Amino acid sequence: MSEPIRVVVTGAAGQIAYSLLYMIARGEVFGNKQPLILHLLDIPPMVGVLEGVVMELADCALPLLREVIPTTDPAVGFKDVSAAFLVGAMPRKEGMERKDLLSANVKIFKAQGQAIENFAKKDVKVLVVGNPANTNAFVCANYAPSIPRENFTAMTRLDQNRATSQIATKLGVPISDVKNIIIWGNHSSTQYPDAGQGKVVINGQTKSVADAVNDTSFLQGAFVETVQKRGAAVIAARKMSSAMSAAKAACDHMHDWWNGTAPGTFVSMGVCSDGSYNSPKGVIFSFPVVIVNKKWEIVQGLDLSDFAKSKLTLTGKELQEEKDEALSVLDVGSSNL
Repeated sequence: MSEPIRVVVTGAAGQIAYSLLYMIARGEVFGNKQPLILHLLDIPPMVGVLEGVVMELADCALPLLREVIPTTDPAVGFKDVSAAFLVGAMPRKEGMERKDLLSANVKIFKAQGQAIENFAKKDVKVLVVGNPANTNAFVCANYAPSIPRENFTAMTRLDQNRATSQIATKLGVPISDVKNIIIWGNHSSTQYPDAGQGKVVINGQTKSVADAVNDTSFLQGAFVETVQKRGAAVIAARKMSSAMSAAKAACDHMHDWWNGTAPGTFVSMGVCSDGSYNSPKGVIFSFPVVIVNKKWEIVQGLDLSDFAKSKLTLTGKELQEEKDEALSVLDVGSSNL
């Protein structure tokens, strides 16, 4: 069996982490032969809850889990980690403007970026889950200049999973028979869920999702809106935000980054934009990617409709605005980025 790797989860006393920690410790992300040391990082008021989480992890008697280190100190939390799930963030409160939320989170992710720079392994893989995830990932990467920028990603896999589920339900097929549904842009209501590149197996034959659904108004209307507003719908029904599904998506994201994507299959990840598909350079933008040897690559040459291009422009504009707002909060010039 391999040497243990260290994995940190921030916001470790929270709802998402409660599902996520069990999935990671069971081997669903890094494999069933990879021992783990889990670092659980949270803020001081959550120490009591964190102690309960540590007890529960012990009581699960998980063979791969060699040690659990609960802490409120980022220096301990990020020490020698190979993977980081940045779940903890300031939640949006009633009456809070987006800029206020961004301002609070910029400070959190600046501090976490600095801790990653100083204490994590230089090949650490960072997944930002806490919202606004794309811009939080941008800030975090900026404060860890010795870590490759491609090692900072934002989660749009939850949106991809939601979109894939909607298509599977519409066509009456298992989830496993639908692939290559894309999320473009921001993890926000401007994201563009795109079934245009999707493939589906029906009666043993592979066809395009567009042909199988055969309803452009659905694919450009109700489908897009349902995925964009799914988070709000879960909150309205559950009185809390998505937790189990967010944890599953975080596992899917890191699993594929660690283990690679299957041939002919691509997944959605928020990554540093190189300007592909006319996206704004430098923002963290969700693209379809393929992954080999723990390195992602943006899928190039996809044919986008004018409708799709207009949606990419819209979400790109929002990400550029968020980036500019973050920079104004940090009071640094764009020349530093």
